This record gives sequence, structure tokens and C-alpha cells, in this order.
Amino acid sequence: MLEYRYDTQLLIDGEGLDEDAINEYFESNFDGDCLLAVGDVDIIKIHFHTNEPWKVLEYCSTLGEIYDIVVEDMDRQARGLRG
Repeated sequence: MLEYRYDTQLLIDGEGLDEDAINEYFESNFDGDCLLAVGDVDIIKIHFHTNEPWKVLEYCSTLGEIYDIVVEDMDRQARGLRG
């Protein structure tokens, strides 16, 4: 059984984005692992394993336009099902 079920990935298109501040917010406010928040002031790539992907999407949408959103169910994938 996986501790965190959903692999959540997306891009944030915005202005003045700060990957360090985004990383800090994730670490302080979300339960999960495998965080990747990298980019520059205009675009940030997010990758995060969590049980509450909707919270990640809600937060990221406050930072700019979000797109290329992927939420995969890793538990289903581990059982050989479509994720």
C-alpha cells in the first residue's frame, strides 16, 4: 500500500513566481512526498505525491494559470490497472 496515492503534475504560468517560496509552502501546508517545484519567474513545473491533489490544484491556481494537469492514481497502476 502506498502512503501517497496520487502523482500530481502541472505547470504554472505566472509572473514573479518564486520556486523557493512555492517549495516552502508545499512543505509547510501539504502532506506528501517527492516534491519537485522548479522553473523561473514565469513558469514553474510541479510534481508531488499526495492523497489530496485538489488542494495542490487549488493553491497553484492562486499563483497563475495552471495547465498540463496530470493526476495519476499510483495505487491503481501498482495493481496493473489504468491510473
